[in-house]
Amino acid sequence: MSATALWVCVLAACVLGYATKFVGYLVPESLVDGRRRSKVIGLLPVALLAGLVVTQTAGGDDGIVIDARLAAVALAVVLLWLRANFVVVVFAAAALAAGLRALGWG
Repeated sequence: MSATALWVCVLAACVLGYATKFVGYLVPESLVDGRRRSKVIGLLPVALLAGLVVTQTAGGDDGIVIDARLAAVALAVVLLWLRANFVVVVFAAAALAAGLRALGWG
């Protein structure tokens, strides 16, 4: 892809993002009002982030990849479930991934 085509794609993505935000301001309040809709709207970013984490953790060029990243995310989930400090979770997951990679796995 040429540099010009890349910049056109970047600018198109910027315009699309701005247009999406602008349309959000035009949506009538009656469409987003309500208890059930508010819950769904509140949980939507969580679901999207979870999908992104799974895709980046287990996704590879050839399909699903099981390596040190998956073990690190699993450890992070367990530590967060046990209500560990976030900094501890990050360092523990990074240490596990580094250790497994040093041992030749992933």
